Amino acid sequence: MRQVIKPEGGRSIRSRIIVFWPFAVAVVVFICVRIAGSNPVMVEKYYSDGFYPRFASVASTISGLTPLSLWDIFWFISILSFLTGIAVVLIRKLKFRIFFLRTSQILALMYAFFYFSWGFNYFRPDLMNRIGLEVKHVDGKLFRSMLDTVINRTNANYTGVSIEDYSEIEQEAEESFSRNSADLDIIYPNGSRRPKQMIFSNLIAKFGISGYFGPFFNEINLNKRILPMEYPFLLAHEKAHQFGISNEADANLAAFIVCTTSSNPKLRYSGYLTLLLYFLEDAQYFSDYREYLGKLNKPVIEELQFRQKYYFGLQNEAMGKAQETVYDAYLKTNHVAHGIENYNQVVELAINWFDHRSYLYR
Repeated sequence: MRQVIKPEGGRSIRSRIIVFWPFAVAVVVFICVRIAGSNPVMVEKYYSDGFYPRFASVASTISGLTPLSLWDIFWFISILSFLTGIAVVLIRKLKFRIFFLRTSQILALMYAFFYFSWGFNYFRPDLMNRIGLEVKHVDGKLFRSMLDTVINRTNANYTGVSIEDYSEIEQEAEESFSRNSADLDIIYPNGSRRPKQMIFSNLIAKFGISGYFGPFFNEINLNKRILPMEYPFLLAHEKAHQFGISNEADANLAAFIVCTTSSNPKLRYSGYLTLLLYFLEDAQYFSDYREYLGKLNKPVIEELQFRQKYYFGLQNEAMGKAQETVYDAYLKTNHVAHGIENYNQVVELAINWFDHRSYLYR
């Protein structure tokens, strides 16, 4: 019988494609990221207002079918698979070269899918620019005036918040986002936002993480260990990320607006109280800092003292600093120049916003 020799060229080409296509995709996305960083208007038009809302609608609807955090499950399986792979390599059941290649392929695809699913929102114009408000310099006099306003409104809106109120808070937060959609320059409804509890809340709380947005599944995750008085603001902050507001200061400003323009006192109190914490952090070096603390009503002071003790016992200092270092680098990589300090820039944004929109507030 005549032996037919099959050419090896086709098989070789297919093998190379199988090996290199994840890296090719990652390179294309990397180039797009570099282009996006210099073209925020283009990102806004074609991604943030074009593709992303459509993706968010589909992904959030699918992830909303289960109360489980798919983001937590994804990372648990990923870490477990990685550790299993290392063990298999160590017992010589798998070549290190193959393990390294597969791991690199997965990381390349994760990198690409992150920007595809949400990450390009980092390169859109910032919120104040999108809504046409100039961020003016805040001097000491204006800062002190706003600090007094925030203290007075925190006192005036003080109310108890409990876990039993969460359903009501979630509904009101959605309604407030809808009412403020024009002012926040967001596309509503942009899918659905079913808040989920982190599966590993106790562990993640040690890192000082209260919540996060899972971009792969367009999913809002909140730590079950957060205090009820902070729940409305943190919920609104993560919802803001789901709407494509990536910058942390912008997300804090959106949460402040959503909470403090609400007719529900629980949201208003949480909004002013959380903003107050950022103001007090900036004001702690004032010679008259304690005088400002003295302006707070006793129930508010007691809640702040309880909060301080609660998180001091809950968090691990070393783990918290490690998380801050990693997240700081992550933010700076994605064009957030001030890194983790970006959270506190909400003070400047809130002062400017309040100056332009004070008629909205009680």
